[in-house]
Amino acid sequence: MTVKQNKWWQSAVLYQIYPRSFQDTTGTGVGDLRGIIERLEYLEKLGINAIWLSPVYKSPNDDNGYDISDYEDIMEEFGTMADMDELIEEAKKRDIRIIMDLVVNHTSDEHAWFVEAKKGKDNPFRDFYVWRDPVNGEAPNDMESTFSGSAWQFDEASGQYYLHLFSKKQPDLNWENETVRNKVNDMMNFWLDKGVGGFRMDVIDLIGKIPDEKITGNGPKLHDYLKEMNKATFGNHDVMTVGETWGATPEIAKMYSDPERHELSMVFQFEHIGLDQEHGEGKHKWDLKPLEMKDLKEVLSKWQTSLGNQGWNSLFWNNHDLPRVISRWGNDQEYRVESAKAFAILLHMMKGTPYIYQGEEIGMTNYPVSSIDEVEDIESVNMYHDRISQGFSKEEIITSINAKGRDNARTPMQWNTSENGGFTTGTPWLHVNPNHQEINVEAALADKNSVFYTYQKLIQLRKDHPIVVWGEYELQETADKVFSYKRTFEDKTWLVVANLSDDVQEFTTEDVVKNILIENMTTPSSLVNIKLNPWQAFSVEI
Repeated sequence: MTVKQNKWWQSAVLYQIYPRSFQDTTGTGVGDLRGIIERLEYLEKLGINAIWLSPVYKSPNDDNGYDISDYEDIMEEFGTMADMDELIEEAKKRDIRIIMDLVVNHTSDEHAWFVEAKKGKDNPFRDFYVWRDPVNGEAPNDMESTFSGSAWQFDEASGQYYLHLFSKKQPDLNWENETVRNKVNDMMNFWLDKGVGGFRMDVIDLIGKIPDEKITGNGPKLHDYLKEMNKATFGNHDVMTVGETWGATPEIAKMYSDPERHELSMVFQFEHIGLDQEHGEGKHKWDLKPLEMKDLKEVLSKWQTSLGNQGWNSLFWNNHDLPRVISRWGNDQEYRVESAKAFAILLHMMKGTPYIYQGEEIGMTNYPVSSIDEVEDIESVNMYHDRISQGFSKEEIITSINAKGRDNARTPMQWNTSENGGFTTGTPWLHVNPNHQEINVEAALADKNSVFYTYQKLIQLRKDHPIVVWGEYELQETADKVFSYKRTFEDKTWLVVANLSDDVQEFTTEDVVKNILIENMTTPSSLVNIKLNPWQAFSVEI
């Protein structure tokens, strides 16, 4: 039996906004806070409970806002702190909370702390960051940056290297320094006092790093730091926290999210996301392989059952770092609407807190490029040049970028059929997908059978039925390409079935259908020896 905390975030549905690409009100080609305020009515109609806002802090934008130069100011492109206060207030009127993106593994190299730290070894801010002497005239060790190349950058003035697990303009903070931790806590309390609903914690599993031992994720002091942070900040408020933890296993996830441990509300784990890449020495996310449906069933089911009452799970297909799932694992051409709905039904009927990424609710797709000149994302650009130097062909690399590149998720939101999809009256910072003529919010709202209304109904089912939040999960034996599970709670049982393929699939169960809860095409009244159409999905009470 699940021990219920009955926290608001356990039955909530979140919506992630990537502000640069959501709505521009000034004609600069970059989305802004006023644009989000203007679209709150739309999000209220969808039914979401909270917005995860990708970073809007002051930033030189080397990594689209994930390089922060001032945590208590707003990037000029996005607006002002007055706009931010208004957004929090206007969202609250609609029972929507604002979840801030907390980026504290690193800062920008233009943050005042790092500007001071570079002034010399005796500067009081020097120890805010990770500095090491050269070893035999070279970098301290062979640690690599996520964005390609060495994780160490030489500083000519002091003759030392500083650590950057991402861009060289994103120096890593030294979490062993208690003053750093206190400064971060003060900043978090600044936002909590403004009334935010919590924090999404960027690469939080890296803050316990031990660079001399080449330990990055899940360092030995990580959980001590999180307990300390909880006690000093969000533990005193009715808010939610979600950690981005790329290396988490269910056992590690319990350490983060067991309520008895007083750390975080939940984590993002990415085990399912890595299923379509090759693994092994020297392999990265860019080394592609087809998704095996049995692997997806196994991984998602493991996370549904193994946390028990000691942890809480996040449910997601998409975010600002990932390709759009209907382009990667679905069919974004012939069965775009059907596959978008199938992925939605499959995920939102599971246990955990679902996250919808902007545009997912109208079935937005990847936008393939043909040249590196069309690519904005620093990770993709760095990888391109790195692989060119290793002898990969341009065609191979572009294929990988089209499959996995982060720009796929970041193309501007498609509101209507007007130029630039109604996103901006200016020149958009990133190309708008030409399919905005067919795929846009205006069209979705006008079509009662659109992807939008499937998401709206799924959100309402979660609000109305405790079984979606608390029910036990049991995977059903099916054909390979069919994903089916049962949820049971008290005297109710719900069955979920999804054909995740372009082919007709066979399915059978002796269970009697009492009530159809949601479907993406007509569900038979009897489920004995039926044939599922391509991408057919439904949930029924049995």
